[in-house]
Amino acid sequence: MEIQITFDANDPPSLAAFWADALGYRLQPPPEGFGSWDAWAEAQGIPEERRSNWSAIVDPAGGRPRFYFQRVPEGKAVKNRLHLDITVDGSSGAPLEERRKLVEAEVGRLVALGAAEVCAVEENGEYWTVMTDPEGNEFCLQ
Repeated sequence: MEIQITFDANDPPSLAAFWADALGYRLQPPPEGFGSWDAWAEAQGIPEERRSNWSAIVDPAGGRPRFYFQRVPEGKAVKNRLHLDITVDGSSGAPLEERRKLVEAEVGRLVALGAAEVCAVEENGEYWTVMTDPEGNEFCLQ
């Protein structure tokens, strides 16, 4: 069984690019036999104005789920009912102060990519930061 994570988006290509950078993924290459997604879309008869209605990213190692981004007409209006928790490399099992430094460094990197920091939380010996992606979808760095 495979799992795909789907995001509703206002700008699928831009949101896909953010998440590819954030997660160490890459944009999904076009199907075999096509040099670009535009060439594939043209072969499918998809009008040019609809070609940015989707995008996808994949794990280069192939072990993690595919992320799919689809254009929707409405903007995000309420808090996510589901969010991603991202464990920063090296932070799992590290002492609290070391985890904090690793998470804070990743917060800075993701803010530079277009994310926003909502708040940092220290609770029961754990440390994480609540963030939003460029379209306001919540996620946590731990």
